[in-house]
Amino acid sequence: MNAAAHILVVDDDAEIRDLLSRFLAKHGYRVTAAAEGRAMRKVLANAAIDLVILDVMLPGEDGLSLCRELRASSAVPIVMLTAVGEDVDRIVGLEMGADDYVAKPFNPRELLARIRAVLRRSGASAGGLSGSRRAEAAVLSFQGWRLDLDRRELTGPDGTLVPLSAGEHGLLAALALHPQRVLSRDQLLDLARGRGANAFDRSIDVQISRLRRKIEDDPREPALIKTVRGGGYMFAAEVRRS
Repeated sequence: MNAAAHILVVDDDAEIRDLLSRFLAKHGYRVTAAAEGRAMRKVLANAAIDLVILDVMLPGEDGLSLCRELRASSAVPIVMLTAVGEDVDRIVGLEMGADDYVAKPFNPRELLARIRAVLRRSGASAGGLSGSRRAEAAVLSFQGWRLDLDRRELTGPDGTLVPLSAGEHGLLAALALHPQRVLSRDQLLDLARGRGANAFDRSIDVQISRLRRKIEDDPREPALIKTVRGGGYMFAAEVRRS
């Protein structure tokens, strides 16, 4: 039997850490909790973590700084906990590589749904890492790039592996699987993430910007991911599937 996905909860509120630890364990996950950045690093150094729940408002090093640090060295999925109405925190968190966010105070079931969606995109679940190939698994090739949907790997024209967060991978896959077609933000949310409650559609713009910086020769004049005024985005490259 595969081990359950291992979730790290980073929050300075002991009540929230306890609530989430018990709730997620009840739904089949292994859970470790940490109160701040130093404890988070210690856990990550000694355990294989499948997803990090990271509060923005932490003492000392805040969650946004820790998110940036995590993303610089790891592709581990990150779900941020933000204050209600703090769109700036959400945008900055997504810019730094977070995969999703939930506003406090939150419904634990909404958080659970977001966790499950992010883990599906990253290849893990409450039943452990999935070894089965998805029906749509394939390698998508475009202008020298290779996106392996099964291995979740993006390889550049020079053969270099380009790290993608789970959210970025899901978005690029959605675009590349529907080339030459205008997709609205709502469609991209549905295709890439599975629309969650109160989905924040501007997060698509943020992750498009991150993708462009990774795959475009000139992100300011994108040739692959085109913006369609009033419509959404279109993947303009010819895509071969193998």
